[in-house]
Amino acid sequence: MDLAVKRTLLDASHMQRVMRRMAGEIVERNRGVEGLLLIGIRTRGVPLAEFLVREIERMEGKKPAYGILDITLYRDDLSTIAPQPVVKESRLPDGLEGRRVVLCDDVLFTGRTIRAALDALMDYGRPKAVQLAVLIDRGHRELPIHADYVGETVRTTTSEVIKVRYAATDDGEEDVLLLDRE
Repeated sequence: MDLAVKRTLLDASHMQRVMRRMAGEIVERNRGVEGLLLIGIRTRGVPLAEFLVREIERMEGKKPAYGILDITLYRDDLSTIAPQPVVKESRLPDGLEGRRVVLCDDVLFTGRTIRAALDALMDYGRPKAVQLAVLIDRGHRELPIHADYVGETVRTTTSEVIKVRYAATDDGEEDVLLLDRE
């Protein structure tokens, strides 16, 4: 099945502005970085979390704690994604207790990825609070999950696909594309 580009939703400069705004909102809502932990959900949530950490450090002069969470074994569609899914390392700082965690992902769609991330996170401890930051919220929720920080809200059909590309992981390409199944 081929995917055709319908349009560019965010170019690189717009994407940077949106992520900077999100970083400011995170700092404001949490009143600084004390006790704050940003966690990127593998794979596409990791570059978002890394950008937010750098931007928050630039704004506040102090780097918030950072981690990476692999949710592969917590997915409810594990049997359909691959016969032998590849599990990658999760890297979280010791002790989630008392921390305000901000889970970061690129696109919020049905909510199932976030449900899996919450299940995985609880195996590492019990944070004080969990917030969600997503670059794109495209609707079509199947679970009662919402984001606390949203870069852009985009109305889509279920046949459309959102593709987020980060310069660090996509050969220098940085944008958000709306694709359609042909």
